[in-house]
Amino acid sequence: MKLIKLDAIDSTNDFLKRLSGEQPLNNFTVVSAENQTHGKGQMGAKWDSETGKNLMFSVIINNLLNNISQIFDLNVAVALSIINTLEKFNIPNLSIKWPNDIMSDNKKISGVLIENTIKNNGEITSIIGIGLNVNQFNFDELPNASSLAVIMKTNFDKEMILNVFIECLKLNCDLFENKLASKLWNSYNNNLFKKGIPMPFSLPNGTQFMGIIQEVNASGKLEVKLENDTIKTFGIKEIQLLY
Repeated sequence: MKLIKLDAIDSTNDFLKRLSGEQPLNNFTVVSAENQTHGKGQMGAKWDSETGKNLMFSVIINNLLNNISQIFDLNVAVALSIINTLEKFNIPNLSIKWPNDIMSDNKKISGVLIENTIKNNGEITSIIGIGLNVNQFNFDELPNASSLAVIMKTNFDKEMILNVFIECLKLNCDLFENKLASKLWNSYNNNLFKKGIPMPFSLPNGTQFMGIIQEVNASGKLEVKLENDTIKTFGIKEIQLLY
């Protein structure tokens, strides 16, 4: 693993994209920053973090995906790699809030943003951006967030966590390359946040309803059982879990 450590940057994803456009980069090259001025989350959300307290990094993977239909497979591998990593540090009650927020109990501790670029020759480059709350204690403005330090009441070695994550990611990518994606998918669906529990949901127009999460399908859509026992699928921007 090649690690590029920065004090401050606009976005580790943007930095790694610029760098990969200037020179060829080996798989699992990592850019980490102590502070991001324009950290990004899913659907354009901003990722805020106290300087020096948390892990904010991006990883490049070239040519793992053969076609664009496999994009959510990588999402599955990445989310599970975070789960696998945190299990090694005894973080309790971990789950994946679809599509890729990592939870401990009902608190978000990590988020993922994967950006894919398709070259003219069909090769796909993936930039995986991860924010993991490690040693931050103040979440007054983020009531649904927490950190490893808050949960375990101790500080953690951020670089050790990063190294473990990269090893877990390599193992899961190997499973993916060896046509064992179904094993990853089974684990992903087994770790879904609030799976099998009646929960309230909201649609973009504000309509609320009760449903039960069944699983995430191969297209990355959430399958929810409605009160009339029908199953409906939803894309990322089409539904919000209320909790």
